Amino acid sequence: MNRDEIMISEGKISRGCTKVDFEDLARPVHTSDGCCKLNVENWLKDLPQSAKVCNIVEVRFKNTRKEFYSNINNIPLRNGDIIAVEASPGHDIGIVSLVGDLVYLQLKKNGISLDSEFKRIYRKAKILDVEKWELAIESEIPTMLKARKLAEELKLNMKIGDVEFQGDKTKAIFYYIAEERVDFRALIRILADTFRIRIEMRQIGARQEAGRIGGIGPCGRELCCATHIKSFVSVSTNSARNQELSLNPQKLAGQCGKLKCCLNFEIDCYIDAQKDFPSSTIELKSKNGTAFHVKTEIYKKILWYSYDKEHAFNAIPLPLERVREIIKLNSKGVIPDELSEKNPVNMFNVVGYEDTVGQESLTRFDDKEKAKKKKKPNRHRSKNGNSEKQHKPKKENNRKENK
Repeated sequence: MNRDEIMISEGKISRGCTKVDFEDLARPVHTSDGCCKLNVENWLKDLPQSAKVCNIVEVRFKNTRKEFYSNINNIPLRNGDIIAVEASPGHDIGIVSLVGDLVYLQLKKNGISLDSEFKRIYRKAKILDVEKWELAIESEIPTMLKARKLAEELKLNMKIGDVEFQGDKTKAIFYYIAEERVDFRALIRILADTFRIRIEMRQIGARQEAGRIGGIGPCGRELCCATHIKSFVSVSTNSARNQELSLNPQKLAGQCGKLKCCLNFEIDCYIDAQKDFPSSTIELKSKNGTAFHVKTEIYKKILWYSYDKEHAFNAIPLPLERVREIIKLNSKGVIPDELSEKNPVNMFNVVGYEDTVGQESLTRFDDKEKAKKKKKPNRHRSKNGNSEKQHKPKKENNRKENK
């Protein structure tokens, strides 16, 4: 079998930038894991394996779909290998994403027991398997476009976002988004008669759709739903309130239109830090009047109070110790003269950040540019003929003096 018959085009393998190079027989499979959705780095690969060999393998398919399979035939596998696995019906083609002891941690993370029944790994994919797989991948986009037209003709309130063909091209999964329940039985009959394959409709949410498409978040990094989040937890505005964030829908919403998943990342730390803070409903009384809580800077341990309940004008920042002291005095019936201490400005030194080098100044480069502009004419004068003309009279005067 010559090289042209077994070469696999790089563009057609869309399951995570995997290409097969048969010129390098030592390592024929090359993968670019940074392009893979929900990529996992095997940080135990340099350590010796345990005596008990793990025969469970994590296999990835299109976009964010991953499943675990049993390697009962003890086939030597490594990351990036294209394999044929058991499916219902027929077989499917996937790419090995994780092997070794780290698979146990993945099973525990996903809540899967080792006693569960796993589908089998048949073999490493042959050339005929991969060629048929390529044909199935090529027909995914035309099938999706045709299914969208059929759904529009049937006036179904749904959006077909993606189509994934099985490796043997006997089954196709149609991913769709719908805000309400949709009766798509007529659509399934038409699709089955048109493509002569088994049809499976799988509904996904807006977050899964964003993870499938991918992109860059406002933080400058790849979307969390496309890199590491697999199980989505409901996010509420209480997470933003506990972190003292502005309840602005445009800032709190992600690319999917829902609340950002990262609002839940640090919520536990904020809740633990707020245990030392008094309730925001407690009012502070002084001789100047009654002060109401405005906001709290949790990690700076600063609370802001204002004498105006409706409008937070002239809010007064108070350290946590001072607030506790006033609450304790008010509980004893003692009303202090003022809320703030004698030197309230010194309170901001608690922040613990000083711009000693001047790196945060917006005009830090202006003075340097002006200095360079002033120095440039002096450099040119030394190279131009004008400077020589200026020095010539001095030389002539020196000659006259010597004479």
